[in-house]
Amino acid sequence: MKSLFGIAGLLIGLTAGLLGYHLFLSSSDTALPKEEQPLYWVAPMDPNYRRDEPGLSPMGMELVPVYAEDNQSQEEKGTVTISPTVENNLGVRTAPVTVAPFHSQINSVGYISFDEDRLLHIHARVSGWVEKLYAKAEGETVKAGEPLYALYSPELVNAQEEFVDALRRGGKQLIRSARERLMALEIPAEHIQRLQKTRQVQRLITVSAPQTGIIESLGIREGMFIQPGNNILSIGSLEQVWVIAEIFERDAGLVSHGDKVTMRLDYLPGREWAGEVDYIYPTLDAATRTLRIRLRFDNSDRALKPNMFAQITIHHHAITASLQVPAEAVIRSGDQTRVVLSMGEGRFKSVAVAIGKVSRDYIEIISGLETNDTVVTSAQFLLDSESSITSDFQRMQAPQVSPPATDMHDHDAMMDHSNHKTMNHKTMNHETTIHKTIDHSAHSMNDNIDKEHNHD
Repeated sequence: MKSLFGIAGLLIGLTAGLLGYHLFLSSSDTALPKEEQPLYWVAPMDPNYRRDEPGLSPMGMELVPVYAEDNQSQEEKGTVTISPTVENNLGVRTAPVTVAPFHSQINSVGYISFDEDRLLHIHARVSGWVEKLYAKAEGETVKAGEPLYALYSPELVNAQEEFVDALRRGGKQLIRSARERLMALEIPAEHIQRLQKTRQVQRLITVSAPQTGIIESLGIREGMFIQPGNNILSIGSLEQVWVIAEIFERDAGLVSHGDKVTMRLDYLPGREWAGEVDYIYPTLDAATRTLRIRLRFDNSDRALKPNMFAQITIHHHAITASLQVPAEAVIRSGDQTRVVLSMGEGRFKSVAVAIGKVSRDYIEIISGLETNDTVVTSAQFLLDSESSITSDFQRMQAPQVSPPATDMHDHDAMMDHSNHKTMNHKTMNHETTIHKTIDHSAHSMNDNIDKEHNHD
């Protein structure tokens, strides 16, 4: 019996010792830092939707936990941070906000036409018949003084006879009146002088070209009867040409009289013409909502021909300087215009801006940015979406890799973490040992009791 009680006492002592050691390890674990708990949960697409426990948002998305370090001050709301590795993988590019006179460049198309300031329309002052037509077709080139057509008109014959009769009578007032009538009927001056010398009435009066050019339109043929009001023909000059172009309504404020213009034609690749804005029409086309502008170009070599299709670029330089950013940096939504501001050290924030003039490469900034700011020009849409919902950018963080210990503080932190894992492992081993020892001791005690019972 003494041996039985001795074994029982040994078993109880061993169990108590192991349990005490286990309690010691458990109390040591409580001194380790606890895992940080979320303050609340918010909807991914609506940060105003908050809950005290995880769940689903009204849109069916899982709520995102917000920790104490994410509970930023009001000034830092919307600021997101990414590591240099992620920034490089996203291809984030930035550009500074510049201050310079705004240069707008508007691309459009137009059609070449005659310079209407040098386009002459010839009409008859009297009725008559075209006896001879010298200009046969449209597009022919004529020189100043060359004959265009010969006209027989009874009215012109009567006017000549009156002038000859006045010469015979010798009255100065009568002669002057007869001469002025011939000039009003557009009788050429050389014909009047010849009539005054020869005093022989001409049956046909020849009309000559008043300027050098090409025949733009021809409305008569030989033998036709013409009368005042008929469009006989038109002569246009090609020394200079007009180009009628159209620009969108939003670009109307970017064009001024005298702006420089460059023009290119498909049929003459590699060549470029320089001109200027000659006139801006006062009204917009109601159907296309475009504004017509007139451009003037020199055409001394006659390379430009009417009705050709041209590609034009209008260059406008503002006098005063203004803030401007690259056009690709601006994000336009339905009711707001934003840019992503680079704050340095991997921090970005989406800010609202008011824009002014818009060109192909740059956009004028009226408010929202300052001179020394830097904006994002690539990958800004992803950054803007994260900044708009005040995200902590967890899904864009680089994988956390334990860096090598570089000082005693980092070394101690790594050792504490390693010791914590070792202690947990040892605790589990001791718990297993305790259970095995208790089971083994209980089994041995049962065998001894059976032996004592059999001995008695």
